[in-house]
Amino acid sequence: MNANTMEQKAGSAANPTENRAAPAVLTALPPFPEGWYLVTTRETLRREKLIEKTWMGEDIVAWCDEEGRVCVAEAVCPHLGSDLGPKVGGKVCDGRLVCPFHGFEFDATGQCVATPNAPAPKAARLTVYETREVLGLVFAWYGLGGRPAHWYLPDDPPTGSEWGDLGYRTLTFRSHPQETAENSVDFGHLRYVHGYDNVNPIGSITVEGAYLRSCFDFRRVRRILGSKDLVYEVSAVTHIHGLGYSFVEIHEKTIDMHARLWVLPTPVDGTFIDLVLASQLREIRKPRRFITGLGFLPMMLRNRLMNYILLSQQKRDVLQDVVIWERKRYRTPPRLCEADGPIGRYRRYCRQFYPEQPAG
Repeated sequence: MNANTMEQKAGSAANPTENRAAPAVLTALPPFPEGWYLVTTRETLRREKLIEKTWMGEDIVAWCDEEGRVCVAEAVCPHLGSDLGPKVGGKVCDGRLVCPFHGFEFDATGQCVATPNAPAPKAARLTVYETREVLGLVFAWYGLGGRPAHWYLPDDPPTGSEWGDLGYRTLTFRSHPQETAENSVDFGHLRYVHGYDNVNPIGSITVEGAYLRSCFDFRRVRRILGSKDLVYEVSAVTHIHGLGYSFVEIHEKTIDMHARLWVLPTPVDGTFIDLVLASQLREIRKPRRFITGLGFLPMMLRNRLMNYILLSQQKRDVLQDVVIWERKRYRTPPRLCEADGPIGRYRRYCRQFYPEQPAG
């Protein structure tokens, strides 16, 4: 979302001092909330060796050393300030990042360990970010003012041979991670934007520090070949860890399909975000619906195709949201109705990720 400046609703020009309501204030969210945000995947680092990108308003690089340790660092050499990215000649040799300007070499801790013509200066050290990895997804901690991490992402979910590979979709658009994560508690929009039916929250949302959990059931009707309606019954449990990590457990009951979906928004430059959708399916050995469950396909192909269908559907849903996200403004306080329930609590939960902002 664009960093909107504060705006006020104009009062009556005829008599500005009488019967004038308090102005409605539209306030921009700070563009970079504290937390863990996706940088890349381990597979991408294996393939590319060195990547560069704009992340949380900073130019960064990421690579793996020969022992598989990941380093995410500011893309500026502490020697004389050269950019370290591959576009200007930065490279990885023997697991070390080599500056393209004078050949200084940095290990995965960010320390300069060699130069071509002199002993490595001990003070030459990259600004590095703490990293965590979940199923090959590499995240880095962004702390306001350089604050160290004070909460962490969950461990890998239980996995095994029955779970397929992760699939990915990436979208870039104007928005903010607080806005995208709010969808997990905004049950009302599921009907009006996405056409879900019988959306029922299950219990209350749970908040424990940086962790928020919400559960809901819904029905979805899809028309096939313009004549036949197929009804899907879905249960979803959403686990939010900060504003950059949402993990959704999905059970579609009519097929008996179990899936996992990650919704991973990362601010780029204060205006745009990269939103990565990642999904993983458990083997559907005996689908309850033979045709819609792709029971006529070999199980491995069935799993891959079903995951592709799931990701495509999620992408369509997100694109419906993008139309609204790119044009909406953050309003505080929101004028909520009784049916909005969890939104107020969600926004109170979000305050912790702006430690420099006054509470309110």
